[in-house]
Amino acid sequence: MNKWLINNRGKNFSEVSTKYNIHPLIAKILLNREIKNFETFLNPNAENSYHDPFLMKDMDKAVDIVIDAIENNKNIRIVGDYDQDGNSSTMTLLDGLGYFTDKLSYDIPNRMTDGYGISYNIIDKCIEDNIDLIITCDNGISAIEQCDYAKANGIRIIVTDHHQTIKKDDLEIIPNADAVVNPQQQSCEYPFKSLCGAGVAYKLIQAINIKKGYGMLECENLLQYVSMGTVCDIVDLKDENRYFVTKGLEEINNTDNYGLKCLIDMTGIKNAVNVYSLGFIIGPCINAAGRLDTAKLGVELFRDENMNNVETYAKILVELNEKRKKLTEEGFNKAVELVENTELKNDDILICNIDGIHESVCGIIAGRIKEKYHKPTLILTKSENQNILKGSGRSIPEYDIFNEFDVFREFFISFGGHPMACGLSIDEAKLDEFRIKVNENSKLTQEDFVNKIIIDSSFYVDKIDFDLIEKIDSLRPFGKDNPRPILGDKDIEIVFAKMIGKNNNVLKLKLLKNNKTIDAIMFSEAIEKYNYLLEKFGENTLNQLENSISCDANIDILYYPEINDFNNVKNIQLNLIDLR
Repeated sequence: MNKWLINNRGKNFSEVSTKYNIHPLIAKILLNREIKNFETFLNPNAENSYHDPFLMKDMDKAVDIVIDAIENNKNIRIVGDYDQDGNSSTMTLLDGLGYFTDKLSYDIPNRMTDGYGISYNIIDKCIEDNIDLIITCDNGISAIEQCDYAKANGIRIIVTDHHQTIKKDDLEIIPNADAVVNPQQQSCEYPFKSLCGAGVAYKLIQAINIKKGYGMLECENLLQYVSMGTVCDIVDLKDENRYFVTKGLEEINNTDNYGLKCLIDMTGIKNAVNVYSLGFIIGPCINAAGRLDTAKLGVELFRDENMNNVETYAKILVELNEKRKKLTEEGFNKAVELVENTELKNDDILICNIDGIHESVCGIIAGRIKEKYHKPTLILTKSENQNILKGSGRSIPEYDIFNEFDVFREFFISFGGHPMACGLSIDEAKLDEFRIKVNENSKLTQEDFVNKIIIDSSFYVDKIDFDLIEKIDSLRPFGKDNPRPILGDKDIEIVFAKMIGKNNNVLKLKLLKNNKTIDAIMFSEAIEKYNYLLEKFGENTLNQLENSISCDANIDILYYPEINDFNNVKNIQLNLIDLR
């Protein structure tokens, strides 16, 4: 059973509502999200959202190095990463620098053979190709030896990244690159730390444009890529990121990029692309290339000017994503079986070595297992080197997986990440000892394993109207640190409830409050909740509607209101988060 908690940050919402002339509920929601500048949040634009890129540590050095390379016709290579943010970062730098030079190339590591980040193999290719300058994006902050290797071979290197820095004995270890642009550095005074890799890359392009006399707004078409990285890497949708996504979606829905248009069409997106489209349709297709083939497919999709090639790339990406879904489901089932049938289920941190799964889906499986058990989860499998396990971890808010695992860095062959996710490789012989030590070191309690739903406010469902829903929608885009508002109400009478949908896995209800009926729908845990209602109110509540409930039963609900537009008829509908 989920635990419901009221967010109490918005205590002075009446005062804020009056001062800024906004609906009291909107004021409470903004206060709950600890928004300081209401005008900027409600009306994000270039003037009120951008921070000076030169506030970022080493930005001035990086800009001078890049401009020197451009003006002296030197060879520049972008080295990205194999996920969506890596794709977005790579495209941001390629398109952004492409205005100034054609001495530009890129490389992305192969997940299986190179592993994460810039490798010696990639640097060796740069040496062979007479590259003068390497710019990493969405990686590089942990490439200590690799940066030294590049410089020792006469190649200048700029690291742009957003991942956590390495710390040893509380001391920060920074690569000896020619410039390191990463707001996570302790000595970096940039006011917003939660940029994704593409966001950091974009700030570099902004800074170059400023130095070259063009201004920050000349490169806003790049936000179509930055918005993808921002959404798919699940960084805070506040501050600059809010504008990146808002403006980026505008750029995407008016894009001239044939590759993006083609992928949108082939994935079946009918309406305007939104945050959901980016995070759950477009992003996974691009991610699938890096998981099961080469991430360069995603870059070439956006770069190739041959329409036939582009259509082929889009088709391959969609097919790879379908394959990825199947592999994920198979791996998830294996992971559940392992947890349920071993002593692992008693651990605070679930560390599962699963034989026979594709290492590229470990992170997705870890996320699903984490959701199922509400425990930090690490999923590993054998790499091409049979003695080495590779894996990905996903965590819960109560457990900083990067810092907690970092204590045991001596166990790892490689390791990186942030508070909610990590990736690592480890000798198989060391795994059991690592699992034991991590769990012995755990300070998690049983309370931490209970899924908590944070409620923004109680609100009577009979008071919901179209105008209020539009006001709530003005808070979009929703995502990390700006979640879709959750409201609650008590003693709602059920008129009827039934299972619907192609797979009979959606719960539809008609509810009654103060003589006003309202439709409701539930997707997550729908079957479980329907069975809960049957058990709670008894089978005698069934009426002549097959598989439906009709009674004087009352329930409490958590919901967010939305407008259901069906056959050009608009109705208010509640999307239920939970009920009891």
